[in-house]
Formats: sequence, structure tokens, C-alpha cells
Amino acid sequence: MDTTGLTNRLASETSPYLKQHADNPVAWQPWDDHALREARLADKPILLSVGYSACHWCHVMAHESFEDGHVASVMNRLFVCIKVDREERPDLDRVYQAAHNLLARRGGGWPLTMFLAPDDLTPFFGGTYFPKEPRFGLPAFPDLLVQVEHYFREHRAELSAQAPRLREALRAEGRTNPHGEARTSDTPAALRALTELKGQFDGANGGFGGAPKFPHPGGVRRLLLASPDQPDLDALAMARATLRAMADRGLYDHLEGGFFRYSVDAQWHIPHFEKMLYDNAQLIPLYAEAFLATGEGRFRDVAIEAGDWVLGAMQAPEGGYYATLDADSEGEEGTFYLWQRSEVEARLDADTAAVAISYFGLDLPPNFEGHAHHLLIARPLEAVAAHLGLSQDLAAQRLARARAQLTAVRASRPKPSRDDKILTAWNGLMIKAFARAGRLLGIARFVDSAQRACDRMRRDLWDGTHLAAVTKDGRTSPYGYLDDYAFLLDGVLELLMARWRDTDLAFARALAARMIADFADTEAGGFYFTASDHDTPLYRPKTFADDALPSGNAVAASALLRLAHLLADPALETAAQRAVAAGQGALAYTPSMHTALIEAWEDATDPPALIVLRGAADPLAQWQERARTGFAPRRSLFAIPADARDLPEGLAARAPAGPIVAYACQGLQCEAPVTDEQAFEALLARTAL
Repeated sequence: MDTTGLTNRLASETSPYLKQHADNPVAWQPWDDHALREARLADKPILLSVGYSACHWCHVMAHESFEDGHVASVMNRLFVCIKVDREERPDLDRVYQAAHNLLARRGGGWPLTMFLAPDDLTPFFGGTYFPKEPRFGLPAFPDLLVQVEHYFREHRAELSAQAPRLREALRAEGRTNPHGEARTSDTPAALRALTELKGQFDGANGGFGGAPKFPHPGGVRRLLLASPDQPDLDALAMARATLRAMADRGLYDHLEGGFFRYSVDAQWHIPHFEKMLYDNAQLIPLYAEAFLATGEGRFRDVAIEAGDWVLGAMQAPEGGYYATLDADSEGEEGTFYLWQRSEVEARLDADTAAVAISYFGLDLPPNFEGHAHHLLIARPLEAVAAHLGLSQDLAAQRLARARAQLTAVRASRPKPSRDDKILTAWNGLMIKAFARAGRLLGIARFVDSAQRACDRMRRDLWDGTHLAAVTKDGRTSPYGYLDDYAFLLDGVLELLMARWRDTDLAFARALAARMIADFADTEAGGFYFTASDHDTPLYRPKTFADDALPSGNAVAASALLRLAHLLADPALETAAQRAVAAGQGALAYTPSMHTALIEAWEDATDPPALIVLRGAADPLAQWQERARTGFAPRRSLFAIPADARDLPEGLAARAPAGPIVAYACQGLQCEAPVTDEQAFEALLARTAL
């Protein structure tokens, strides 16, 4: 069967990324039964291209090759070409990224370009970005296509014989100890992770390692959590330096708030300009916690500014949050965010411009490719005030005016495109972020937003028994992944701590039950990334390491532990403990890559304090407010109204008594209830660490 007559089928897809390629001369197919059947019938290898809408190098490869008629004709003649949005199909991305790592012996990325055998979907060659013409030490993409297809034809039998070994190697990579041997240490994983993080710390610029430099919120939080009973001052200083650098330099948008994806340099000066929901969802509560841990008002301001950016730019009218903002506008990366000094001088009055130019470093040489400025804090405001002979209050007023006016100017520019699909896992992270930051900082609008997002998840992505991974234009995916269940469960529990609703507790219990039923590895413990009835090619991934997102296994374990202790449910605790135990082999190697799992392990081996308040509305609010002060990362507090209904037996046993009562527990063991204010204050002091 000849497939050169195939047409591009992406126009009917909802994914903004797939729609970006709907007009390509490439006969792109979505990943579905039709495309896979066509490849088998034609006996043509599959060219699989994986990316996402905000990916800069995906755009580059598209402009160079996929929009080129000659390149497209080669692709269509030799391959069945399948395009995948990695945000909609993270299972395919995980499987084929892992395959790329094995085949190429180096890390992958996006765009991911893999070549698959049509009969069993096993990859036999792959890479990431390939240029149209030879450069960067890479071959020209059209030439590569011909060579890959020729190799496939000439070595078909050899590749078929190698395929089972590759699939077995992939399954082995998913085991908790990829080295196949036991490794023990007398040093706890938390301390070994701390040692690794200190070794990776960039003392000059903050953060870990060199360029490109990513935020690594899990690593920074591990520094904040270091030895809370005997604070590690070095770790705390590293956390503060990193948080200051990320907030003060180019990783942060100094006009509207919000963090970019990563910095292309080690100094945090120039970012890759895409803005991802999941980065901000992890950084917003981290800055809120850092404010409580250090008292630095700047950290509180950043948490609120970034949160307000999410509310303004990423929140859907019906609740929930969009996925990404593109790095590019007008066909160029960063154009929306860049400035010329002359433009600032023309748009602002002289006094306001003087403050902005000094503060943002516009009087220094351009920092973006030598021709434009990306804004960062070049000088502290007090230094700017002193230099200009102003009071600090007056300098602050002029800076605020400059930011408002420059924001208005920027709003008139062509905006980066927004990927407006609603991803369940990322929304779970954002629900947690707003519930936690709103609770810790007393920002009611954040909690309100989290509630509306939770209601959207329950209404549009939960059918009463199963969770969908994505919704867009009224269409939802037919499947959900571990991260969807784990992150949303974690977010709902955080929301219950901020503001109790009986419906949210019922939702959390249903999510936990379905997650265990569909994803648990009943033999080895832990959770697979895909459900038992999901048709995933090659193998079912099960990983414990963090990447851009925290480990789904670790978040699942932590959330199940919290829910188990809230409900006094030993069965939930057992499921969580088995997941933590399954990950112990992974902790033996590079524990700094498993910071979420370390937190789950700490919660499992030394359960954090749990306080359940029962009472009338006014005393509940007063006692909950008293518990909000100070940094207490290992204390959970749930304020449950006396008239809460349909509580499960274990939680209902913590019954109302008088105007208000506090039940303090650790794990499944509880102390005598507390009913007076002095005893409650002592309880808070005792559980602050």
C-alpha cells in the first residue's frame, strides 16, 4: 500500500500544537489506530515527532523543514508521519524519550524525532532537533531521512532481532534500581541529597549547575527543609540566594510577574521565554514558604505577583488554568518582552524613565544578543534612589508608575500565543499552589481560584469513576495518567486545609480509590504511569525521579499518607507505605533527583503532625488563623465545621465538643483533645518543626 496519498489529518484535532502543523505539506497523522494501521499495511517506518506548542526549537524545525515542500515530499514518500503533543500524551513522550536515551546514550528533549518499526512500534533511531541544512554537527534532515529509511530496509532482520532486547532494557530502566544490584548507606537519603545539592550549588549566581539553568524547585525546597530541628544555615543561605537570583534577574517577568521556563545562561539573565503553568505552580508556594521561613518580604511579594499573573493570564473563565504561553511572537523568540532604551525614554516622562532605566539596567549594554534589553533588577531600589537623590518612597512610586506604563505599552504588542487546553495534572499542581499560598499568606482570591478550578476538574474531567487528562473545546481525552490522579488528589487535600468543603473530601476519597485500583503495582508496590487498561507501546513506565514535575509516585504516596492519617484509614496508609518502599532502590542513587520521594519517605517513617479542628465558624476561623503564622512544613491542619456531613468513621470519631476542639495526631496515633486557647498555643509550638 502506498501512503504518499495520505492527507494531513491534524485540522480536526483540538491540541493547539497539532493545529500549528495542520497546514504543513507533511501528511501528518495523529497517533491513533488509523495511522498505525496505515503504517503496518504500507510496511513503512513511522516518523514520530513529539513537541508542544510553546517549544521554540519545535517552531524552528517546523519552519525549516515541515513547511518546506521538498522536505515534506521526502517525509511523505518514505514514512508515515505522526505528530504528538507531549502534553496530551505524556505516556508516549515518556516511552520514546526513554528509548532515545538508550539509543543515543544522551538526554533527549523537544522536538523529539524518533523512527519506529511499523509492526511493533519499537524505535530503531532517533534524535531531537535536526536542521534542514548541515550545522551544529548535525546532518541535514532531508539527507538523514533517506539514510534512515535505507538502513531500515537493509537491516530489517537485524532490527527485528534487536527489538526485544531494547524493550527489555526499557523495562529495566523503569525498575527502582537500574544498576541491578543492592546499594546501602548508613547516611540517610535526605542528608545525601543535601550533600549533592551543596556540591551542585553555584555560589556566584545561585541555583544548581551551569547553563542552561533550571529553577529546580524541589531542590530549593529541600534546602529550606534541611534539618528543621537544627537549622542548616548553609542550606538556608543557598536557598535564599537562589530564590533572590531567580526573582531579581531575567527568569522573572518584572512587569507582569510570573516565571519563564529556564535561563540560557548561568547568571539567570536571559530566559527561554516560554511560560509554563507547572513551573509557576511549583514556584509560587515555594516563595510563600520561603517568606515564612526567612521573613523576607520580597519572597511574599513575588509569590503574590506571580499568582496574580496566573489569575490574569492563565485562568479560564469557567475555572481551571491554561497550559503555556509561547516563547515566540512575530516569529521571533522573546520579542514581546524586549526593550530598547529609546523606547522607554519616549514612553515615560523623564523622572519616571530615570528610575526605570537605572533600576532595570537600561543604561548598560544590551543583554539580549547585543541589540535589545530584557528587564532585570540591575541595581537595588535604594541604590537607584541614592544615585538620583530621591527618597526611597518617591523612587518606589516612580518605579510602580514605570511598571504600569510599560506594561500598558507591552500589551499593545502582538502577544505570544497561549495554549489554552486544560491539563488535569498541571491544574492539580496549580490548585495546590493557590490553596497553599493563599492559606499561608492570607490571600483569599487565591483560595477562591483554587476552589473554582477544583469544581471545573470535578465537572468536566471526572465522570464519576475515571479522570481525563485534558479538555479542550468541550472535548476530553478518554484516559488519565498517574500524575493526573496524584497531583489532583494532592491539590484537593491542600484545598481542604485552606477551606473545608464536604464535596472536596468525597472527591479526594474517590480519586484515591481509583488511583489505587487502576495504577498500583500489586506485586512490587508503587504506581505505574498508565492505567491497567491503557494500551501503552513497549512497556508501562514506573518512575520515582523528579524531572520538570515532581515524581508522580512520590506525590501519590505523600497524598495517600495525608489522606490516610486524616481518615484514620490503615488501608490507604499501607498503599502509601508500599509505594515508598518500592522507591528505596531509586534513593540509593542520586537522591537529589528524588526530592519528592524523600519527603514521602520522611512522612512515612516519621509522620508529620496532623491537627483536626471541629467547631463553629467563628472559633474555627480564629484558631485556623493562629496556626497560619510561622514556617511549619510538617504540620497539616484541617478546620472542619461542626455540621460537616457524611464524614467517614475514622474522621467522624473526632467529634465536635463545645465551641471548638483540636485533635492532634501523628500517623494513626492521637493525643487527648484540646479545648482551651492556651493548650492550643502550646500544641502549635510543639508541632511547628
